[in-house]
Amino acid sequence: MFTNRSSGRLRAALALLVLALVAVLTACGNSSSDAAGTGPREVASAKGPVKVPAAPQRIVVLNGNLAGYLYDLEATVVAADPRLLGVPNKPGEFPTGWAEDAKKQGTQAVPSGENINLEFIAAQRPDLIIGGGQGYPGQQSVNAYDQLSAIAPTVLLPTETTYWQDQLRFIATTVDKPAKVDTLIANYQAKLAEAKSKIKAPAGATAVMQSIKSQKPTLFVPSAALPTLLAEVGFTLDTTVEAKAGNPAKEQSADFISFSPELLNTVIDAPVLFTIPLSGGRSLEELRADPMYATLPAFVGNKVFELPATSSRPDYRTVMTTLDLLVERFQ
Repeated sequence: MFTNRSSGRLRAALALLVLALVAVLTACGNSSSDAAGTGPREVASAKGPVKVPAAPQRIVVLNGNLAGYLYDLEATVVAADPRLLGVPNKPGEFPTGWAEDAKKQGTQAVPSGENINLEFIAAQRPDLIIGGGQGYPGQQSVNAYDQLSAIAPTVLLPTETTYWQDQLRFIATTVDKPAKVDTLIANYQAKLAEAKSKIKAPAGATAVMQSIKSQKPTLFVPSAALPTLLAEVGFTLDTTVEAKAGNPAKEQSADFISFSPELLNTVIDAPVLFTIPLSGGRSLEELRADPMYATLPAFVGNKVFELPATSSRPDYRTVMTTLDLLVERFQ
């Protein structure tokens, strides 16, 4: 015969059993949900689809031109190649555009050299490697893709993805951090519209030249990032530079062409010219003093303008700065 006390104990035991069952079911449900959220994702890459972690925590980026996006997206970067094309820096020194971010995260500088330092990269215990894109570091990661893939999932930005908005979206998808993309692009679109309303671009076709250490004539192709930006704010690009140069061969990752000095007057006949002095290259004033350049239409017409090396392949941060520079010069 049950007493009130035993009845109460039974009810209490049943209540505890129900709570335990609920806890188990909840845990199972959460476990299933977490497993779905933390499993590998398949993302696009220049070498084909790659399975990457859902939330990578130890990212190594092998092209300095891509590192800024990862900091903008608040991703964790354990190591980054500090090189930006044409921007001089000391060994182990990060570009000013994201040096502070690297310091806050404790990002290590990937040693620079003729070949990628695979031992250093492996020592970082990366769960994701990002490379590819334009420039020599991008080509290095393409060349070492098989070795890098043996260390960790390796995603390469396609060479033809030259404009920063597309690069940002690609990186955001790769690291699964899409939340800030629309805000960053909206900020840029607003600044672009304002800049375009103020800029009075000179009439005539425009070419963009890199001034490099070897002094070999080098022009950005019209589809490169900086020429694209100039077109967006009202400049008319010379779209025939490659044909005039004889369609010279270039590296897969290159967004520029080089050609013989004998073709200088044929290729750079645009009335408007931008020069980008890269590390070891000549400044605008030094180019003016060279008789070969002094006779070019843009120099004769005094329509040659210099932009810093950081503008050559702008990411989100440097594209905003470059817009400010263009407004300051051409309003």
